[in-house]
Amino acid sequence: MTTSTALLTDRYELTMLAASLRDGTAFRPSVFELFSRRLSGGRRFGVVAGTGRLLGLLREFRFGEEELRFLRDAQVVDAESLKYLEDYRFTGSIRGYREGELYFPGSPILTVEGTFADAVVLETLALSVLNHDSAVATAAARMSIAAGERPLAEMGSRRAAERSAVAAARAAYIAGFGATSNLEAGRSWGIPTMGTAAHSWTLLHDTEEEAFRAQVASMGADTTLLVDTYDIRTGVETAIRVAGPRLGGVRIDSGDLPIVAADVRAQLDELGAAHTRITVTSDLDEYAIAALAASPVDAYGVGTSVVTGSGYPTASMVYKLVARQDADGSWIGVAKASADKASYGGRKAAFRTVVDGVATAETVVVSDGFEELDTPDEHPDGRALQVTFVEAGDIDTAHEGAEGTAAARAHHLRVREELPVRALALSKSDPAIPTVYVEAD
Repeated sequence: MTTSTALLTDRYELTMLAASLRDGTAFRPSVFELFSRRLSGGRRFGVVAGTGRLLGLLREFRFGEEELRFLRDAQVVDAESLKYLEDYRFTGSIRGYREGELYFPGSPILTVEGTFADAVVLETLALSVLNHDSAVATAAARMSIAAGERPLAEMGSRRAAERSAVAAARAAYIAGFGATSNLEAGRSWGIPTMGTAAHSWTLLHDTEEEAFRAQVASMGADTTLLVDTYDIRTGVETAIRVAGPRLGGVRIDSGDLPIVAADVRAQLDELGAAHTRITVTSDLDEYAIAALAASPVDAYGVGTSVVTGSGYPTASMVYKLVARQDADGSWIGVAKASADKASYGGRKAAFRTVVDGVATAETVVVSDGFEELDTPDEHPDGRALQVTFVEAGDIDTAHEGAEGTAAARAHHLRVREELPVRALALSKSDPAIPTVYVEAD
């Protein structure tokens, strides 16, 4: 198997490529746009995630001998198309919202400019990455807001496909989680890793006390002991007797968490372990975390709900042709007009209007041409939302790797402060700010 990402795509993209080479439209300059018509699940904002991963995958978007052999043997495309793909390198430009940025319906999250042939083949790759990662990041941001200052750890690897688990850990970290249980995510993206022991560790030993003593001997008294394998109250008592009042923490993975957490806190305090932290990890989502706001909980571990987008595993983004050059060289905006799936044609520039530190509108400037799109006069306080990721095929590496991931996290936490108060509620509602379209001068 090669490292190529070129076949992480749908067949119809290559059949369109083949047809465009045949009819002469393959090299027509075009503009594609990735956006979402609506926010999944009545969320009030979305979080862009996956851009740094996409850029790395784009670098490996090459058709080598194995890929070309498959396409030829399966008769996916003709000889002319195979010849084109043999030398394929994306030579266009990509700009869009910085990773970690907030988005709303119609936000031009990613704009891909190049020939039709250059850009059309990237549709599935771009959508599969950003739809997954943005769904996870949006759910994670809601959980982070619900948790307040209390730390969150992502621990959902066993509830996702192996590579999706790594991507989900990265997206959750960008959106406010502080650590992951996934070691590959730690190695690939520089995310702090965490984890101590599962119930199997306790069940391995003849008694709970033996298990606790062995763990403390291996990891030190600052470790976190899982106290609900048998009886929680007995588990807490045993944990403090074994590790002493300086035990780092106890973890609770079952029961009526608000009641159990209060009882455990009271018991720890009675035993002189006032500094021992309580972590809860039982099927949490943003609603369960919010319900624990008044409980004496110190940290949360979240699994299934975060890696699956908390019920909405896709961000419902689409990738559409929005402008192309006509035969005479003039530019025209194009748009789908289907019921419930209409889109806005034309190249776009996006600005966030912020008044006294609070976002009030998403302004999208639309143009058929290629003139510079500036902040509109009616929204002079607009913050430009788009940056350049790829210029003439040259990828900006600043958005990749551990450094790019850390930058995306910092950007998200900064711009999240711009959200109006109504955006922080967890109930379904309209987007927190409106998307306003204006024509370029």
